[in-house]
Order: sequence, then C-alpha cells, then structure tokens
Amino acid sequence: MSERATERFVRLVALVSFLEVSGPVPVAELARHFSVTPQQILADVDTLWISGTPGYWPQDLIDFDADSYDRGVVHLTEARGMTRPLRLGTREGIALIAALRALAEVVAESGDHQQAAVIESALTKLTLASGDAASALDVRLRVDATPPVLAAVRTALTARRQLRIEYVNASDVTSSRVVDPFRLLPSDTFTYLHAWCHSAQDQRTFRTDRILRAEVLDDPVEHDEPLSTPGDYRPAGDTVAELVLSSQARWIAEQIPVEKVVNLDDGTFAAAVRVANPLWLRHLLLRHARHVRSVRPAELREDVVTAARAALDAYAALDA
Repeated sequence: MSERATERFVRLVALVSFLEVSGPVPVAELARHFSVTPQQILADVDTLWISGTPGYWPQDLIDFDADSYDRGVVHLTEARGMTRPLRLGTREGIALIAALRALAEVVAESGDHQQAAVIESALTKLTLASGDAASALDVRLRVDATPPVLAAVRTALTARRQLRIEYVNASDVTSSRVVDPFRLLPSDTFTYLHAWCHSAQDQRTFRTDRILRAEVLDDPVEHDEPLSTPGDYRPAGDTVAELVLSSQARWIAEQIPVEKVVNLDDGTFAAAVRVANPLWLRHLLLRHARHVRSVRPAELREDVVTAARAALDAYAALDA
C-alpha cells in the first residue's frame, strides 16, 4: 500500500524529535516504535540526511553519525533547529486558531471527549496569545450527515451499541450493513465513520453523507476500537491504481489527487492514485491514452481495455 506524502512528512519530523531526546537507537527498535519496516527507517534517514535549512551546504543539513549508521544504529548529531519551539506570527496564529476551531466542532460531534479537551486547551492558549485578532474569526463546520443519521451514530458511539446502516457506495450500489462504530473521522473534504463491518469482517470507513439511514441496535459492540486510528483511513471499496505515464503527462499528476509519484529510469513516472469510482479512471485514461504505459491492478487495466475496444468496434461499424 502506498504511503501519503503527509504521513511520511509527519514521521520524518517525529523521527528527528525522538532521536534528539533518546540518543542513538538501533534501526530495528525505531522500526517497531514507528510501526514501519527497517528499510523504511533507513530510507527516512537517507532523506533527512540531505534535508536542512536554506543554504543547503553541508553545515546546513541535518546530520547523523556515519559509523553508527553502518552498524545499524541511528545517531542524530545535528538537528538544525527542527526541535526548537515554533514562534508563530499573528497571521500564522490566526490560521492555526481557525483550523483548531473547525477541528473542535468535528471532534465534538464524534463524542471523543479526551480529544476535545486537548483541542480546547490548545485553542484557549492560542486565543489568549493572539488577543483581539482571534475575536474576528467565525469558523463553522459540521459533519456532512443528515440529522437523523448523525443522531443515530452519536447514540451508538456513546452507548457502544451496534449500528445498522444503509449505505450507497461510489458506484451507486446500496447495501445494508451492521457495524460496530469506533469514531467519526474528519478529512479535508468529507467526514467518515470508522467502524468494524460485520459483512466484510474487517475495519471499514463509510462517508457519512452516503449513509442513507442508520438504526441503533440493542446488541452491544463486539469489537473494541483499535489503539490508534489507521493513518490512511479510506471509504470501503476504494482501490489504489498504479499508473505509469510518459514524461509529457506530468501535468496530469498535478491536477488529480495522487498519493505517490516515483520517477523511473526511462523518463516515465509511476503515480499511485486512489480510485473510488472505476468509471472516473476509465474516462481519465481513455482521454489521455497516448501517455499511458501501464495500469495496475489487472481488473482496472481490463476495464479500460474493454472500453477502448468497444469504442473502436463502434467506429468500425460506422465505416462498414
């Protein structure tokens, strides 16, 4: 599964802070701490090793002890100030207050009182520090679910009871599911219900605006909430498409939401794209077919190939 750039960035920053406090740490131990592979930790260190402050001369870069690295131990020797407390300007403080107020409304709807208390504490301190400028803000954000659905979800979350939902997915297919609700998860665009789906026998996320109806059941939940929220939660049914495109098509990766881009030796590049609706991907690839070099997984490739052949056959019929 591909990793979002934002997720890796958070880990890179956390890695520097962790190492400055802990001192030298074996690669295997760091991998366990950050729940990644040892190879990923080494890749993160390699990235940090060429990162730093403007100027980017050797003395400006984050640095590690090379001898320790060769022995499988990561020893941070220069953090380049990454662990110093941030000094926010007024504009930055106001932007952060706005984001926290929006987040506070979503968390309040989710019923997570512990997170709400943490956000409220940070918001109070920032508001006092910003003075009168913060009073000009009016941020309103709500969970994108109908009032009856939201009421049922909140009741089920609070009472720890199962929930029967009627859900329509991105392909406009409606299904009825019984779920053990865990929490509401906000994202940049939508809000998701993170739950255990008894039909799938696995964790799933459901866009709240696609839940048509919700009914609180008498049965208690059978699965406990995971210790941590999955870092890449996504709605059920989504697929990651791996596309290889020509170098002339780089603008495509800048205009659609991609999770990862890798430059290849022959000048082409690979892009990981999360697809909720295969029809959208089919139209994208048919429209830019001359730039497409490969598509994975096979079922997505065959869908595009079938559509292309059907179009060619239709043109052949017109010429006959």
